[in-house]
Amino acid sequence: QLQLVESGGGLVQPGGSLRLSCRVVGLALNLYTTGWFRQAPGKEREGVSCITRSGSSIAYADSVKGRFTISRDNAKNTVSLQMNSLKPEDTGVYYCAVTALHFASTDPSDFGSWGQGTQVTVSS
Repeated sequence: QLQLVESGGGLVQPGGSLRLSCRVVGLALNLYTTGWFRQAPGKEREGVSCITRSGSSIAYADSVKGRFTISRDNAKNTVSLQMNSLKPEDTGVYYCAVTALHFASTDPSDFGSWGQGTQVTVSS
């Protein structure tokens, strides 16, 4: 049974850092492109970052470029999102998802399997 389990969320002050992890159970993550998405209250889910199965292609939303870094460890079946210089507008529930597509996409409709999400709150 496929499971995506996010962890690492929490409350952080503006300018702080968090590292999110997505552990995948039930499939070989090196066969799938993996993405991070977020959803703020009252807003639609938006793409944050994506990394292809080999790690050769990475995409970021403009709003997080230069601050967030996505990485993957296929041996551990895990994809991580390092978030630095966090802003209040980064607040939301963060989800990881996988797709069989072979290119990096930040469009949620390209992804079919999702985790339950982890809350990130940036506030002083």
